[in-house]
Amino acid sequence: MIVRSVGNEAGALATEPPLASLRRGPVPARIGNVRVGTASWTDKTLIDSETFYPPGVSTAAARLRYYARHFPVVEVDATFYALPSARNAAAWVERTPEDFSFGVKAFAAMTGHPFVPARLPAEIRAAVPHRAASERSIYVRDLPAEAVDEIWRQFRAGIEPLRTAGVLGYVLLQFPKWFLRSRQNTAHIEACAERLSGYPVAVEFRQPSWLAEQHAAATLDFLRRNDLIYVSVDEPQGTRASVPPVAAATSKDLAVVRFHGRNSGSWDRPGVGVQERFRHLYSEQELAGWSPRIAALASKAREVHVLMNNCHRHYGVQNAKDLAAILARDSAVASTGG
Repeated sequence: MIVRSVGNEAGALATEPPLASLRRGPVPARIGNVRVGTASWTDKTLIDSETFYPPGVSTAAARLRYYARHFPVVEVDATFYALPSARNAAAWVERTPEDFSFGVKAFAAMTGHPFVPARLPAEIRAAVPHRAASERSIYVRDLPAEAVDEIWRQFRAGIEPLRTAGVLGYVLLQFPKWFLRSRQNTAHIEACAERLSGYPVAVEFRQPSWLAEQHAAATLDFLRRNDLIYVSVDEPQGTRASVPPVAAATSKDLAVVRFHGRNSGSWDRPGVGVQERFRHLYSEQELAGWSPRIAALASKAREVHVLMNNCHRHYGVQNAKDLAAILARDSAVASTGG
């Protein structure tokens, strides 16, 4: 039975789940070759909600160890805001089982998003032109070519311990909503993949033109030819920034699905914060609709990683457990021919 709780935007849920429903476990979140987890284990609202981590689990190390008891995969979101360090990556390896897997989100500058210059390492920050150094956020176009090269080099070095340990699932290149489908941008994706040669690369589009009905087949073929992992998404529909929920495997090794919630009122609204944009608790019916799609992906790729990015309070953790239960139930039914 799926535990339901307050926060579903449709208003269908009534009461907060008992803490035991989230802390009981570990509930198996690996169903065949499908791993289910969340897009962060350090989300502030999750920690503040006191719904998942028990009292005493209060350090970064303890939280990751606890998280890894419940889920076999996680996506590292912090690397979008600051470059990773090899020291941290090595610590993550030590704190998780040998068969755990990490997805790592590319640093914002690598995918054309704005970033805070103050968060750059000192040697790269020194190369920022004076006119841009005092800005709250800048773009990669504001940097000299050698500084851009150094960002990519340091990113690779920062996640190398994960690759060496065999626990790097993918590097996520999430391109922004202004990254339109074009020959120039297609070539840019190829260039990004070349910079990450030797690393598994997953591509997520936030611009719907790539997956529009008349272009979807060409986009997926392009990813297949380059052995890039297409990231299937569940997100609000009906906005100018809505990418359709196309489920496709473009790599024989891995397929990735990311759930962003269905909060359509805030998805494309300017000035909305991350917590509001992803504030949606999926219902059992909404999650169950993905069960056959995930099963189809599992038949085409060696592994499927499913990440809940509705990181607001306990929503991501709750829905990851919910979806794992649905997949296990449906898998059991299929195996018995019921």
